[in-house]
Amino acid sequence: MRLMNIIGNAIREKANFSRNTQRTAIALVIFFVIVFILTYSVMPHRVSLEVGKPSPQTITAQREVVDHYTTNLLKEQAAEEVPETYDFDPGVLQAAEEGVQAFFARVLDLKDLEDPEEREARAGELLAGLPYDIGEEDFQALQEAGHEKLTGLQDSLFLFLRGTLDQGIKAPALDNARRQLTEELERRGFSPELQAVGQGLASYYVQPNLVYNHEATERAREQAREAVEPVRILKGALIITEGEQVTETHIARLEALGLQRQGADYGILFGLAIMVLMIFVAVGIYLFLYEKDIYEKPSLLFLLGLIVVLTLLFSVAGSFFSGFLIPTSMGIILIAVLFNHRLALLATIVFGLMTGFVTGGDFRFIFVAFLGGLMAIFGVFKVSRRDDLAKAGLYVAALNAVAIVGLFLFTGEVRLEYDFFRNFSISVLAGVGNGLISAVMAIGLLPYLETGFGLTTAVTLLELANPNQSLLRRLLREAPGTYHHSIIMANMAEAAAESVEADTLLARVGAYYHDIGKLKRPYFFCENQIAQTNPHERISANLSKLIITSHTKDGVEIGRKGKLPQVVLDIIQQHHGTSLVTFFFMRAAENPTDREKVEESSFRYEGPKPHSKEAAIVMLADSVEAAVRSMVKPSAGKVEGMVRKIVKDKLNDGQLDESNLTLGEVDRIIETFIHILSGIFHTRIEYPDMKEMAGGEANGA
Repeated sequence: MRLMNIIGNAIREKANFSRNTQRTAIALVIFFVIVFILTYSVMPHRVSLEVGKPSPQTITAQREVVDHYTTNLLKEQAAEEVPETYDFDPGVLQAAEEGVQAFFARVLDLKDLEDPEEREARAGELLAGLPYDIGEEDFQALQEAGHEKLTGLQDSLFLFLRGTLDQGIKAPALDNARRQLTEELERRGFSPELQAVGQGLASYYVQPNLVYNHEATERAREQAREAVEPVRILKGALIITEGEQVTETHIARLEALGLQRQGADYGILFGLAIMVLMIFVAVGIYLFLYEKDIYEKPSLLFLLGLIVVLTLLFSVAGSFFSGFLIPTSMGIILIAVLFNHRLALLATIVFGLMTGFVTGGDFRFIFVAFLGGLMAIFGVFKVSRRDDLAKAGLYVAALNAVAIVGLFLFTGEVRLEYDFFRNFSISVLAGVGNGLISAVMAIGLLPYLETGFGLTTAVTLLELANPNQSLLRRLLREAPGTYHHSIIMANMAEAAAESVEADTLLARVGAYYHDIGKLKRPYFFCENQIAQTNPHERISANLSKLIITSHTKDGVEIGRKGKLPQVVLDIIQQHHGTSLVTFFFMRAAENPTDREKVEESSFRYEGPKPHSKEAAIVMLADSVEAAVRSMVKPSAGKVEGMVRKIVKDKLNDGQLDESNLTLGEVDRIIETFIHILSGIFHTRIEYPDMKEMAGGEANGA
């Protein structure tokens, strides 16, 4: 036993390892395919142009970008037009006035000295201590000048300093200011010597009092640069025509568009791969946590990836015409029908992101793709016929048209011009075409995906529920009792499945086909023995048991030939589980001599027991309907008692152990059966015999 456990664990570990390997391989293949497709659509087709040479082709912008080259030129032009900023220094004028006043004060003090030797000595000291050069002859003339001349020269210097420095002087204007002083002194009639003294003082005290402020200037220029609106290259704009000479401006614009080949863009490629990887991780975590059935089956993972790849391919193709023509709703419809609506909602987000990659992040196209996906989920939320898929496409088309109108109004692009009406019409038609094309492609792809991956969708079940199906028509012709029994059962099973939130459509279809194995020997089953003797009276109980129990195996065989899906074949095989064929078991045990030899296990169905809620519901409906139909004068109380007894026996026999039904759900199923059967097998009024009412007239008729 221990050895068997070790072997079993090893087999399970190997199977798990194999599934993990398959999942990893599928994820890698789908990942690289998606990255390749997105790389092709995101990275533009490049050229290699050289300045001064003619362009070999006409190139237009495939997307809208900022023209950095022209924008930078305009920014620098705006910065150059900003004047330099200078700070005014009032201390220069004050120092000049104080210096000139002190100089003339000392000169006047020298004139007041009576001793010539002392005056000459102090004059030498004054000249030696001056920070500016004044010739001895000019200084001597200054001393010999009268008081009025000295005062006039001082006042003239004061007027000039105040008039010049109040306006502000920059360093380049110094020479011009000094020339103006010379001209001013000449006009006032001062001697050359006094002019030289005035020029000497001015050369020293006339200094720049406008100081250049580098930080303020750069700040103002930067503000001017920022105020320049970026120049945009609009989608469809002509960049260069064939044969036109290439300039630096052309090269700069091509680089901005990413069209000028400068080497491999590994950064874009790796960035794209990282973003796609993040999406894969998020979806993988969701599948692992909330969609275990899909995560555990590599075939379903591959199907999901295939739908994503197909949708992405059609999206890239649609983007060449218009971003509004990207048919993401196709993938949403397929995922909602083939998997479930929760996963379709997640796919809506993923396809919205994919649309952003394909369209360069254009909000309008992402918005329409997201809304269209939500409407597609709503459209196929409850599929009752194949036409519902087409209706979903119409819903998506209508919503897309309304959304596009809203986008044009929101962006303020509405104007009474030909170009507007042209773009508006193309966009609306693309949005409508998006919904219609999505539905058409989904309807076209659905049968191939169902067949290729062995899936059964609501659409397939709806087709099987059509009474014109060949197997159902055979059942009606060859086993009419079984057919009508199946019809009643289908109503019971559907209502019971709805009460426990199981698949109502699968329960109905499973009930329709559960007894098709009786087509092989229809008259061996009592519901088909109309005005005929019972053939079981002429054969042994063991042989009867074999004929009765073989109808499940025969049903699977007939169903496979009729190409019924596996989920329906499972119900056919499991709808009796391992139940006991009680009537023939009791018949075989009637003979006291054979009673001890009869084994109960040999009079049971081969099984397996129901593995799903739908199969269990069909089992209970089959047993309950047959039992109640056999009752004489059924009443509401008798029907309820019979239903509860049949279900209790199935529970005690362990037939529902593998069906995942809870006791609460079983109770709801019982209540549903009682309600339906009470309406079907109610007590009827006994009508008098028509012959008695007609009397002799009837006899002569």
